[in-house]
Amino acid sequence: MNMPETESILLDSSSSEEDILIKNVLISHDPDGSFLDSERLLCAMENIMCHTTSEVPDLHFDAMAKKNVSNIEVAGTQEPLGRTIHRISRQILCKCPEKGDSHARTMVLFDELRNFRWDAKVVLALAAFATCYGELWLLIQLYPVNPLAVSVARLKQLPSNFIALRPLFKALSLLAKAMTDVAKCIIKFESLPIKDVKLDKEIMTVTKSQIYLSAYWVIKSTLACSSQITDLIAMKLEQVHVLSLQSSPTFADLCCLPSSSITIGAWELLSLEHKLGRIWRQLRWQVDVCHQQIETKLHQKLLDLFKDTQVDNQEVLHILFALKDDKPLMDCSSGQKLGVSKLKNKVVILMVSRPEPHPIAELLFLVEQTFDHPYHYMSEKSYEIVWVPIPSSDSWTEDEERSFDIFSSSLPWYSVRKPWLLCSVVVNFIKQEWNFKDEPIMVVLDSQGNISNSNAIDMALIWGDGAYPFSSAIEKELWEKEQWNLQFMIYEIEPLLTKLVYEGRNLCIYGSQNLDWIRDFNYKMKEITKAGLQMETVYFGKRNPIENERNIMTTIESEKLSGSLSFTRMHLFWRRLESMRRSILQLGKTLNTNHILEDVVALLDKDDENGQGWAVMGSGHSMVRLEGARLMDCLNLFSVWGDKVGKLGLVGAVKYALEPTDEHRCQSSVWPFDKGLLDEKVVVVCNECKRPLEKFVLYKCEI
Repeated sequence: MNMPETESILLDSSSSEEDILIKNVLISHDPDGSFLDSERLLCAMENIMCHTTSEVPDLHFDAMAKKNVSNIEVAGTQEPLGRTIHRISRQILCKCPEKGDSHARTMVLFDELRNFRWDAKVVLALAAFATCYGELWLLIQLYPVNPLAVSVARLKQLPSNFIALRPLFKALSLLAKAMTDVAKCIIKFESLPIKDVKLDKEIMTVTKSQIYLSAYWVIKSTLACSSQITDLIAMKLEQVHVLSLQSSPTFADLCCLPSSSITIGAWELLSLEHKLGRIWRQLRWQVDVCHQQIETKLHQKLLDLFKDTQVDNQEVLHILFALKDDKPLMDCSSGQKLGVSKLKNKVVILMVSRPEPHPIAELLFLVEQTFDHPYHYMSEKSYEIVWVPIPSSDSWTEDEERSFDIFSSSLPWYSVRKPWLLCSVVVNFIKQEWNFKDEPIMVVLDSQGNISNSNAIDMALIWGDGAYPFSSAIEKELWEKEQWNLQFMIYEIEPLLTKLVYEGRNLCIYGSQNLDWIRDFNYKMKEITKAGLQMETVYFGKRNPIENERNIMTTIESEKLSGSLSFTRMHLFWRRLESMRRSILQLGKTLNTNHILEDVVALLDKDDENGQGWAVMGSGHSMVRLEGARLMDCLNLFSVWGDKVGKLGLVGAVKYALEPTDEHRCQSSVWPFDKGLLDEKVVVVCNECKRPLEKFVLYKCEI
């Protein structure tokens, strides 16, 4: 990046006068560690200026009414922000002779701001000026229609012909815009994580010198603007020069006309605007160079941190969240501010999503599966979930901030307290290296800060708290010992159904988009239950339920055909099946090598084009999946298998009726006695036909 030649001269020539000025400014700088969200306060200042520049259509401030100044605090000091701004306003409006010339008054104001950082100094001065200027314009705008405004204006002895003051107001607006641009550069530099990533010494030295000089000229300019506001009081009408009739005065216009208070004031402001314009172009170049270096080095540092083994997770969490704030986290339940030390020696799950996570039901289910899960309270698992909201663009919108406020006060987890303060390098790292787009991801860091799982959201949806510590290795272990049955299939989707399954009750879940088929199916199921078979029937719909699903559910309920999942729980059931498929496939399994994947894919890919539905019947640890004609054949053969349910169980009886046994040779297995084997809920299946084996007690002489 090359600086324009016309500006580079300023860098190479550091006059002794500027050196002295920098020394004086540094003498008055004594930061006490207090912190101000300067960017948000500057947005509030710009908001005021937007409402005062209607007469200057070609001047554009970054209007950001979404930024709420009422929630901006000065951390580390007892003085409220409003009182600080009021105190500085009194200083900039005071033109007491004993305070000396503009330079002396500028240094007095620096002394008043000595405990703040450089960005806070200039933004507080700008906020104080904007407050005074906004109050003046409030009078001007209300003057024609509000008797109170007329009375106040008369007491202040303001000129009645405000239109004649347009040139001065335009000069004020132009200078305010120039000051704002410079302030943004200072904020950008001050927000760089210089303590954590070292810049080249020469660039750092030059940029800091420019920051000191820029801060001086911004604060001096706020005093010049405030002086013009003060001079309006008791201004005589004849003091307003004919120049006021011009809408856009230039330096040439001002120099060619006789002097007047308006002419002199506008000339002074425009000369400062011109100087700040040169300062801004120079400073912007310097800060961009620093920012580019920081981005490159910080990105590489993050890559190195996640490659190397760390002693603990503190440095990783500090780089991710604490570059701009010592207490970057909060407990969503209590609102308490937290430092990253609260997460030391813990597994940390970073829940990365948009400020309004979609779908909401999935988020709430994750809460049920983790924080609200009974196992979470019974165990001593050392892990925390931290919500990291990322906006859809480089800046936060009003709707996104509102969503963050709502969810951050509702979730039981931890959250980044001020996500808009996250370093842009960190945000880009999350997007690029962790592949975050729009769908939520859960990145798992072990107690040492290493990534143990790049996205554990599927694990959380499938096993909930039982997936701790949510690593990829644990995911593989869980699948190796998992059994495909109703208990695992339904899990915690619907508490009542989960209870029925755990009790070993017979259950049939089904789905179809054909109402005629649904009616026919439930008619046959009711015949079966009337014949004495106790079985609950529940409608589960299909993958990606749409509005038509609601109509089917309404019909099922009104005609009392069967039970039905709620629309939300239905979505979660199919979403969890999708998680199962994705999780198994990530382990390299195929349909030919994994029977769970085979059944999951069969359910997910059921297109229902022929109008035939599907059903899964079973109890507890066993089940059978049927669909189409085979399902209806099974129901029609109830007279064949119904009386065998008591002996073979529901699944065994159904398989007995549907699967031929002529070519199957009987097998037997002898098991050592165990009371658990006598339990009717325990079913042992044949290795060949997968049907339940009948149980006998064998007495054998060992002599």
